[in-house]
Amino acid sequence: MKLPRFILGDNTDFPESIFIIHTEFPRFIIDLKTDEIEWLEEFDVENEEEMVEETNNLIKEASEFYDREVDRYQ
Repeated sequence: MKLPRFILGDNTDFPESIFIIHTEFPRFIIDLKTDEIEWLEEFDVENEEEMVEETNNLIKEASEFYDREVDRYQ
């Protein structure tokens, strides 16, 4: 099965939160309300600097995905 790169999610147990799931490496879930990230991968400490930069790019892309999706609903 081919999954989209980002998936928009919500849950009635967290009514204020909107989640974006990133399905490619590095996989993660971000709560757009709090900007908390739950990583679904393990990382080496030696790659930390590279991951910080990549994380910033992925958060930006996740936010752009959310904005695009919301615009399409309106």
